[in-house]
Amino acid sequence: MELLLWIISFSLIGGLLSVVFASSFLLLSENSRNIAVPHLVSFAIGALLGASLLGLIPHALEPEFGIDPHDIGLTLLLGLLSFFILEKLVLWRHCHHDHCDAHDPESVGHNHDDKAKAAGTLIVIGDAIHNFVDGILIAAAFLTDTHLGIVTALAIAAHEIPQELGDFVILLHSGYSRKKALFFNILSSLGTVVGAVIAYFLLADMQFLLPYILVVAASSFIYIAVADLIPGLHQKVKPSETLQQVSLIAAGTLFIYIAHSTLH
Repeated sequence: MELLLWIISFSLIGGLLSVVFASSFLLLSENSRNIAVPHLVSFAIGALLGASLLGLIPHALEPEFGIDPHDIGLTLLLGLLSFFILEKLVLWRHCHHDHCDAHDPESVGHNHDDKAKAAGTLIVIGDAIHNFVDGILIAAAFLTDTHLGIVTALAIAAHEIPQELGDFVILLHSGYSRKKALFFNILSSLGTVVGAVIAYFLLADMQFLLPYILVVAASSFIYIAVADLIPGLHQKVKPSETLQQVSLIAAGTLFIYIAHSTLH
């Protein structure tokens, strides 16, 4: 029971600490946020791609899982297709017939708003899955060694900070109010505790699912970054703006790389 309390405590640290840090974004004025959001979206793209391609998928391919790489690739493909369908359903929900804002090519602004809302929904789902998996990793580390569990939880909190910041920015970009964005970030962060508690009791039975859960989470982040966020960057085509975007994407990816390296 004492070990379970350790797991729950550090799962809260791993999940909520990053949300608290990201919520400091609320302290910025509206003008400051309007200036910062486009830059932070670029940073978020790098963080999402970095977390997927440098963290989640490599974990799923680790030898101890014994999973065929082709199965990982198939899961990733099915995940991308599933999130494409999910986004279609979110957009379709706003329409009661074929001719509506989401389908009208002349209503570009409204279409962008609907896609932004869809991206916000997907980021909450993807973040909850990712946090759930983080909880499983924390529980597994604590079941191996208490010190390893502490180090793992702190490392997860470190690499979650830029991602949660990116998620918060994306939710604001999707039309969520500051309070609603904070609420959904906190709600999704509780997935860490849920994953840790379930793993504590059922780790032996759930362990074979871990690589597939990792890949599903990765597919959601890749889809959001590539399908929903990157197209928005193409609205700014000046060389200086492009260089700034590339630099911030690289910075987000590098931050995730450095954070993940601390796990080893």
